[in-house]
Amino acid sequence: MALSLIVRSRPALLAAGIASCFALTGCDTGPGGARGEDSKHQTLYAEAPDDAPPGTCWAKDVTPAVIETVTEKVLVQPAEIREDGTVVSEPVFKLQTRQAIVRERKELFFEIPCKEVLTPEFIASVQRALKARGAYDGSISGEMDPRTRRALRRFQAADGLNSSILSLQTARKLGLIAVPRDGY
Repeated sequence: MALSLIVRSRPALLAAGIASCFALTGCDTGPGGARGEDSKHQTLYAEAPDDAPPGTCWAKDVTPAVIETVTEKVLVQPAEIREDGTVVSEPVFKLQTRQAIVRERKELFFEIPCKEVLTPEFIASVQRALKARGAYDGSISGEMDPRTRRALRRFQAADGLNSSILSLQTARKLGLIAVPRDGY
């Protein structure tokens, strides 16, 4: 699964958008990858969905296709059998190998909290909220470390989002970002 962080903003805010991507992904992959169990390619800046409101921040998860190799016996020449049932020659087969797509590649865009929200204090609140729900067993460090990302991935997977990037929906579910009121 490749992860891309996207910020849709005006050109003057491009630097802030790129900085938010660095803050969210941990660009230094180091030994074993920045996200621990993840071994995904990360793109730091890409375009947001066409319908994304200006000033919103987005992530894109790409789940690669799952392909399997299938080996089959293919009949090249059938057996030759006389009328009395005597086998004159055995059937001849050849092995044929092909690849089959088991699951198609998927791209998913989702809204995320922007850089100015992702302070060490906010991340510590994320860790506390996950800990209170039994989803995180690490220390409250205020860093988006591999342990925190694994906990986020497990917590969000229950809602159908298999990502280690904090979604805006999850931040709201954890009570860390206000839910917008209808009509305001």
